[in-house]
Amino acid sequence: MEQKIHQGRNVKRFREMLGIKQEALAFDLGNDWNQKKISMLEQKDVIEDDILDQISHALKIPVQAFQNFDEEQAVNFISNQFDNGAVGYQKYDSCSFNPIDKIVQLYDEKIALYERMLKEKDEMMARLEKLINK
Repeated sequence: MEQKIHQGRNVKRFREMLGIKQEALAFDLGNDWNQKKISMLEQKDVIEDDILDQISHALKIPVQAFQNFDEEQAVNFISNQFDNGAVGYQKYDSCSFNPIDKIVQLYDEKIALYERMLKEKDEMMARLEKLINK
């Protein structure tokens, strides 16, 4: 059993994902469009190609997205990818380093830097005292 793709529902989904209200889409489509007409359009199973072209241009989404997007297939695809541990998904169960050791290392580096700065300050003070005493 083949499930039909509901183009109007796809228009609504993409519009909502973009955060665009029906009134704003109607405004972008021109004078003969209003919120009610957009609402009716989003209820249609199949939308005429010329209207889909206008909507595609207004939302900057390819016409094929409205014609081919099937939510059920997308959900199945995504869930299969994550269930199988594939595409772009990694498990971060273990670190290759001990975080406490990293903190101790950073602390030691900070102390060493502090000691170098104090030594340089003492050397500079000694040079200044020599210059003043001349």
